[in-house]
Amino acid sequence: MKIVRLLPLALLAVSLFGTTAMAQDAGTPGALSIEMNDLAPSEKGCKLTFVAGNGLPQSLSKVSFEFVLFDAKGLVERMAVLDFRDLPAGKTKVRQFDLPGTKCEAVKSLLINDAPVCAGDGVAKDACMKALKTGSKSPVELKG
Repeated sequence: MKIVRLLPLALLAVSLFGTTAMAQDAGTPGALSIEMNDLAPSEKGCKLTFVAGNGLPQSLSKVSFEFVLFDAKGLVERMAVLDFRDLPAGKTKVRQFDLPGTKCEAVKSLLINDAPVCAGDGVAKDACMKALKTGSKSPVELKG
């Protein structure tokens, strides 16, 4: 009798898990989402981990973003252009970047200042910044 009552709950859990996995894989429809997922000290300096989701109808053959790193006082710690390479339409990818000479504890927030490269068939040069949605799962804020 308990098995019969638990079956609908199990089916619901499988259904929700499947929907969440599909939503994460596709990104937000019509948006290019960049999430600050983690930062951790590395041998060279600080390793930044991002989750990028391409919800645009077109694949991006190459995209890069100019990041501005701010310290606790709101001062620019450094600027860097990070190459996110290709981002296929409807897919989510994880990208990591090692910033030599940067101490993770000095980074308090990030700003995506520009997208110097935003390329793909039928993709306007300004599409990456216009469709940009940012977020953070780390203590470091990411703004677009």
